[in-house]
Amino acid sequence: MNIVVTREKGKNERLKAWLPPGATLNEVPLTTTTYFEPGDVSAALEAASTKGAFRSLVVTSERSAGYVELALHASTPDVELFVVGPTTSEALVARGIRVHVRGEGSAESLAPHVSRGPVLLLGATSMRGELETALRARGLEVVVVACYETVGVRLDSSAATILRRADVLFIGAPSAWMVAREYVASDAWVVVPGTSTGAAVRTDHPKVIEGWGPHLEKRLAELSS
Repeated sequence: MNIVVTREKGKNERLKAWLPPGATLNEVPLTTTTYFEPGDVSAALEAASTKGAFRSLVVTSERSAGYVELALHASTPDVELFVVGPTTSEALVARGIRVHVRGEGSAESLAPHVSRGPVLLLGATSMRGELETALRARGLEVVVVACYETVGVRLDSSAATILRRADVLFIGAPSAWMVAREYVASDAWVVVPGTSTGAAVRTDHPKVIEGWGPHLEKRLAELSS
């Protein structure tokens, strides 16, 4: 079984631990991330009309972890922190930051749990809008502050060939799928972390497995048997 992991260098180690024995592994990063200067993020927070009054903070990716302290300083002392996925949660807990609610699959899964505004959404420049829309529909004031930008990379012929030969491909975000989709074989399985990325992949490709975790070792072994 040929398996390809596609997150940026250094971010695939956990995925590798979930692969079945005997799998052939290749690493082809499909995106690159530019992190904004902390001073620029601080300036964006200072410019918010509700600075110092945020009562709910939503962090959509582990990539935002380094900016959460800045966001907390722009929030009320009793601010509640909501995150998407175990990786984001663990990144914050490792920094000594308490997580109140962890959503699974997509940011939108947090919507029923966020009840206090104003709400600060901290994430990427291309953050999906479903959660913001759901919160505004309930009358909550929402401010979005970007702290990084993730963009697709241009693949060379060698990387494209590796993708074409993949039996299983790990795709971590819609931006990665935009790069990969023209190269992925129709019978390949695409493994995604949750529903948002799953929905993006299914617009072009039917064979999707949702949910990252240790259970994948058994599931992928069954595919190769």
